[in-house]
Amino acid sequence: MIILVTGGCGFIGANFVRYERAHHPSDRLVVIDAITYAGNLHNLDGLESEITLVRGDIADAPLVEQVLRDHGVEVVVHFAAESHVDRSIVGPAEFVRTNVVGTATLLERSRTVGIKRFLAVSTDEVYGDLGPQDPAFTEGTPLGPRSPYSASKAASDHLCSAWFHTYRLPMLLTRCSNNYGPYQFPEKLIPLMILNALDHRPLPVYGDGLNVRDWIHVEDHCEALDRVLRHGRDGEIYNIGGRSERTNLEIVRQVLALTGRPESLIQFVTDRPGHDRRYAIDGSKIERELGWAPKRPLEGGLAATVEWYQRHESWWRTILSGEYRTWYERNYGARVQAI
Repeated sequence: MIILVTGGCGFIGANFVRYERAHHPSDRLVVIDAITYAGNLHNLDGLESEITLVRGDIADAPLVEQVLRDHGVEVVVHFAAESHVDRSIVGPAEFVRTNVVGTATLLERSRTVGIKRFLAVSTDEVYGDLGPQDPAFTEGTPLGPRSPYSASKAASDHLCSAWFHTYRLPMLLTRCSNNYGPYQFPEKLIPLMILNALDHRPLPVYGDGLNVRDWIHVEDHCEALDRVLRHGRDGEIYNIGGRSERTNLEIVRQVLALTGRPESLIQFVTDRPGHDRRYAIDGSKIERELGWAPKRPLEGGLAATVEWYQRHESWWRTILSGEYRTWYERNYGARVQAI
């Protein structure tokens, strides 16, 4: 297959590109990424000769259509999104532009050129908040987003469903729980805690730290996405979960234990507005229909992730210093579209 991966320089997108190259080397991969602050070309180091990389905005309709046509793209896997809740609270407009307008543009151009399969990657946050005893989210749970980020992703999901039902675009949609693993930008909980611990800096924890999330290693997520892409049914939604619910405070304490740092580094800070208390995924549909289940227990996966960040200090030091951005501009220029 010739696959277009949007947002392929980001955390999950880059891990998916690496997974596909390792498991389906005969497929051709085209990556489009706007190379915003969270897009890092170093995430694809070593793959330069194996993929085609285009710098571009998915809301740029002529560019998207040109990429699809020029490269003979057959399949689209759509990761590109603004994804950090805190940033969405401060500046929601960019989330609407990328996650809503960008998705609509990508869907329409995919329909125009006759894409054979469109996989949209979404989040469990579109379902909203759960109480301590509430059952986990299923694919039929009504959407109830509570932040500008999750609202923009819910809108994106509705657009995907509309293009399937109205235009019969062969679309699949996945909603996944919290990811962790290599190449995650250090604004998210686990990498932020790891890097702060390694540098003996305070670990900021929102509120009382008892917000609950279900965690999945990014490689398990990529395996699930590959299964959905190749064997899922058009028009279907598949929840992808890790079966690993933990409070934020439990995660932080595990990171401190793995890095040998004291719990005195924990610093409770004012909670963010509209902070959802609990997410939980019921992944029985994908397990039943496609035979996929998570393989990596959280404890082992978290230990491996801490080790990865310890071994790749040069990767995250360039992010903390901002050098990764100047490196891109210095080597490729501000206006380069194709690399």
